[in-house]
Amino acid sequence: MNRANLRRKWSTIPKAGWSLGRVSVVDSRGRTIWIADANRGDGQRFVVHADEKLTEFMELESAIRGLPRENQNLHHF
Repeated sequence: MNRANLRRKWSTIPKAGWSLGRVSVVDSRGRTIWIADANRGDGQRFVVHADEKLTEFMELESAIRGLPRENQNLHHF
């Protein structure tokens, strides 16, 4: 998946009513870790971490997709 497609996929999360925060950190071994935090006003929250951006997105998408359909509000994922 190229950078533009990944950016477009990330943009669907806020459009679906989720607040999204993302950060990358470098651990003590010099590895970059990507962290995403998605939450909504109804108390639902997901925090995922991964060693690459695509995996980070896929983990978050998987967590949100695990919700009952009426709670997802995700389209075009």
